Amino acid sequence: MPNITLPDGSVRSFDHPVTVAEVAASIGAGLAKAALAGRVGGRLVDLSHLLDADADLAIVTDKAEEGLEIVRHSTAHLLAHAVKELFPDAQVTIGPVIENGFYYDVDSPTPITEADLPKIEQKMQELSRNKEQLVRREVPKAEALKTFTEKGDQYKVELISDLQDGTISFYTNGAFTDLCRGPHIPNTGYIKALKLTSVAGAYWRGNEKNKMLTRIYGISFPKKSMLDEYLAMMEEAKKRDHRKLGKELELFCFSQRVGQGLPLWLPKGAALRDRLEQFLRGVQKEYGYQQVITPHIGNKELYVTSGHYAKYGKDSFQPIHTPIEGEEYLLKPMNCPHPCELYRSTPRSYKELPVRLAEFGTVYRYEQSGELHGLTRVRGFTQDDAHLFVRPDQLLEEFERVIDIVLYIFKTLKFD
Repeated sequence: MPNITLPDGSVRSFDHPVTVAEVAASIGAGLAKAALAGRVGGRLVDLSHLLDADADLAIVTDKAEEGLEIVRHSTAHLLAHAVKELFPDAQVTIGPVIENGFYYDVDSPTPITEADLPKIEQKMQELSRNKEQLVRREVPKAEALKTFTEKGDQYKVELISDLQDGTISFYTNGAFTDLCRGPHIPNTGYIKALKLTSVAGAYWRGNEKNKMLTRIYGISFPKKSMLDEYLAMMEEAKKRDHRKLGKELELFCFSQRVGQGLPLWLPKGAALRDRLEQFLRGVQKEYGYQQVITPHIGNKELYVTSGHYAKYGKDSFQPIHTPIEGEEYLLKPMNCPHPCELYRSTPRSYKELPVRLAEFGTVYRYEQSGELHGLTRVRGFTQDDAHLFVRPDQLLEEFERVIDIVLYIFKTLKFD
């Protein structure tokens, strides 16, 4: 007799095991209709999940952020299904939810382009109208490997090989089965509004040494009105795209000869940037920060000591080897170690604290070409970077000072 505790503290008792969907129905018809999934003891589960012991349960609807994520996760599953219907020789790899929708990476012998998106979208809508149930099945690792090995699906086999036994689940709707941890919506009919937005290239598992796949981006909502509102907002955003404005206003440009992801500031852009920097320098001076300047490179051992090499080493440019001394240098992936060395350059008394240092330091990351995006994702960018050296008793006051600085900047620049 499971006792199910709801978020408001009330308890519902049952004389037999029940599914999450049955609990939702016992609360009310409206909730049963709106329910997408459940959260049991902090873990998201399908509506079909069986509760055979006492548990804490929250019903997830599309009003919750995680409910929208589940809808989009299921739409990515639907995208993979549609691709397999239209491109039978394609292999679908991974399809996560992202901040603004979802994507699915596909390896297709027949190239998939922007021109194919309308027919893929149409197939998805057709599959959605079929209201096929998404059925979960948990399988042993050996069975999972056997299933996808027989299909010749090298990507799923690689993913399954990295998983632990007892954690592998499939979802099936109609004739389509995919490897997925879930949860999903009960059936494809819950997907009411979707739009495929673009196609891009992406390396398998983000490694440039692997094969380039086709990444299909999309968006979905539980209601058509929400999709219409989003698409209208995106059209307005296109008019204000900084890449479009940067070209029209002659602010910045890029050159293949200089290198991808390395912006060049034109005179008008340089003037705008200088004006912004002068404003920020004034704010820093007003709040007691002193300007410093540090090199664009540093000895590799500096970043090993700071921990940045362990964190950013794979994303950094390859070390620069000096032919005579045999030292290794890096284009700095982060400014922080340099001001720390400045602080250590001379003995200091505790009475000198706090020491406030600031610089406009340029850092470098080797972003993959498919990830570069205007000025928002580049390989070299300048940060208004500040560093504090304080006593423990000064932490709260300095933290409040930093908050004041941020609020002042946002208010002055009229950021929402």
